[in-house]
Amino acid sequence: MARKAFFIAGTDTNVGKTLVAAGLLVAAKNHGLKTAALKPLAAGCEKTEAGLRNADALLLQSVITQPLVYEQINPIALESAIAPHIAAQQEKRVLSADRLAGFCRGSLNQVDFTLVEGAGGWRVPLNPQETLADVVKILRLPVILVVGVRLGCINHALLTVEAIRNDGLQLAGWVANCIDADMPVLQENIHSLAARIPAPCLGVVPWLESAVPETVANALDQESLAHFFSM
Repeated sequence: MARKAFFIAGTDTNVGKTLVAAGLLVAAKNHGLKTAALKPLAAGCEKTEAGLRNADALLLQSVITQPLVYEQINPIALESAIAPHIAAQQEKRVLSADRLAGFCRGSLNQVDFTLVEGAGGWRVPLNPQETLADVVKILRLPVILVVGVRLGCINHALLTVEAIRNDGLQLAGWVANCIDADMPVLQENIHSLAARIPAPCLGVVPWLESAVPETVANALDQESLAHFFSM
């Protein structure tokens, strides 16, 4: 298998991007692949003796096979759990797509399977001119979309897919992550998504009260993943 890297996007914030990314990384390791992960920008970090730390970045660090120090995984850590561009303004820091892409380049294509996780949805601003999508465009990474399955998810998913494709990027696959325990007509919604998203579904993660990456990895479609990892 050639070394590959993908960007993990979400239809919104709090749709389970990190958990699905961690599940994919565990699944890749189970297929014998060496893995790495990056979260170049994170807002909502806790002060520790070692510096600011983000729970999502720490989870990614805990499941990868490549030994990366925290600052390689999450080079831009912002304390406030708010929109990253506003958090950066409050800390008098400047965000740019080129700089974020530069942080990623050194760690891409070093192992078999690398995931770069975004922050929030596809059009999260970095500054008055750029969004996080511009980082993906610079790096030319194919995208895996995490769809948070709840009321309204079809519209959110299709608008995000449209934006990804209009930006000239490949949608490599998508994962349905069931984040509403009481979602009505769940299967009908998933079937509607599958019929309209022009990319393979890599799995449907059921609603889990206390999910861990290994549980998510087992919930993914193993046949689809085997084909995906061997491409």
